[in-house]
Amino acid sequence: MSTNPTAPPGAPAEFSESSATALVNARWARTPDERLRTVLESMVTHLHDFIRDVEPTHEEWQRAVDFLTATGQKSDDVRQEFILLSDVLGVSMLVDAINNRKPRGATESTVLGPFHMVDSPVRELGADISLDHKGVPCVVAGRVLGIGGEALAGALVDVWQANGEGFYDVQQPGVQPELNLRGLFTADDEGRFWFRSVVPAPYPIPTDGPVGDLLRATRRDPNRPAHIHFIGGSPGYRPVTTHLFVEGSPYLDTDAVFGVKPSLVRPVVDVDDAARAAEYGVAAPFKLIEFDLVLTPA
Repeated sequence: MSTNPTAPPGAPAEFSESSATALVNARWARTPDERLRTVLESMVTHLHDFIRDVEPTHEEWQRAVDFLTATGQKSDDVRQEFILLSDVLGVSMLVDAINNRKPRGATESTVLGPFHMVDSPVRELGADISLDHKGVPCVVAGRVLGIGGEALAGALVDVWQANGEGFYDVQQPGVQPELNLRGLFTADDEGRFWFRSVVPAPYPIPTDGPVGDLLRATRRDPNRPAHIHFIGGSPGYRPVTTHLFVEGSPYLDTDAVFGVKPSLVRPVVDVDDAARAAEYGVAAPFKLIEFDLVLTPA
């Protein structure tokens, strides 16, 4: 029925500021996928409310369209600018938080990031994953446990990180050795894992695209604090994708992608103990970062 009282019977409904949302959402009525219909209706409702609130000019709306167009054009098989945009808007971490509600004591999750490899190189416990040795040497050690404290023997621990100069191997092909600072480890019978590495450095997210333009326009810092990525998993338990953040690193309070959680921050400790050094296959004194992964039942 027309919303215009002067319109003849059977005339189409009038599109106006007040009727726009209902008219558009009515077009989803025949969508067979109920979840899709719900998502579209909510999206249109919130988007229309945003437009009514901001009241953009035609020029401002065109700039927004141009920004999104440039974001898509910057994306390719290696670079996903839309994910980067999602990250800096806090959307990636919000989606992660909603999908990873866990009991107290379980390892908190963070975003996967753009530099993970599906097939990480299998390495023996205690192996040195730093192939270019750029950075301060350290040992990373921990246990994979269930939420009840049970050791998860044979758990898989996937790790990857930037070097001491703040670059991942895939960012410097031909400069860093292939598969540098990556490893897939199998925990021992007590759920323990350990490997040699270097203390990672902070680094900026890519700023040579539309997202970088947005950060500069808003005077936002593009940097991420020093961290090591982990994925821990064991049969019968939910896997966790997370970071270990280095205590004292710059940018812990201003992480460009909002990934820092206090429970994930760990110190780099100086250890001068010959017995412990021998356990990890290094010489004393050495630097140690300890980080346990606590999983919840599937």
